[in-house]
Amino acid sequence: MSESILVIEDDPSLLLGLTLNLRREGYRVRTATDGLRGLDELLRERPDLVVLDLMLPGIDGLEILRRLRAGDVVLPVVVLTALGGEGDKIRGLDLGANDYVTKPFSIAELLARVRAALRAASAHQPEAVEILRAGAIEVQPASRQVRVEGRPVDLKAKEFDLLHFLLLRPERVVTREQILAAVWGDGYEGTERTVDNVVSSLRQKLGEEITRRHLGTVWGVGYRFVP
Repeated sequence: MSESILVIEDDPSLLLGLTLNLRREGYRVRTATDGLRGLDELLRERPDLVVLDLMLPGIDGLEILRRLRAGDVVLPVVVLTALGGEGDKIRGLDLGANDYVTKPFSIAELLARVRAALRAASAHQPEAVEILRAGAIEVQPASRQVRVEGRPVDLKAKEFDLLHFLLLRPERVVTREQILAAVWGDGYEGTERTVDNVVSSLRQKLGEEITRRHLGTVWGVGYRFVP
């Protein structure tokens, strides 16, 4: 199966040109024209690579990068932007971009950078984890499915993201602030009480006995997941 690429770009003519050329190279291409739709596409189906404009309506490309990396999402990102200053490039790279292409650019150059980023990601790809287990809890990150003692549990998006975040950090105490940044993003303006509300809902769905065993509260700090 060919690699999938998500292009997040708000310029319609540029988006069309990128889509046609990437498909001509054999890639499967999905598109989004603003930051929020781009994040929705990322959650709906994880691509192999993202071509990301920085200046987007809704939320900008830098915020998308922050949320991806804060959530430990490992996939190559090629930033595409009119912001060509050295400081802009450094910010993008520091936030986790794999490459940085400044507008105007040639399609041939962009395609070469996409190929290079995909090759590098393939060479360093860790063995895929299909199922995460902790006692009776089973989580399948790719399909976003959760089972407890073999029964499926229907979680909302934030409930799943929070559980996944904790599962990847066994025995570590994580603060509410860290959870907010990873699950909701640095730009979220809600309070830490939001985390407590989602944890409470998650505990109800997983079951009292399961959560008493695995999901502990560290009073005054945050939470800890015990495998």
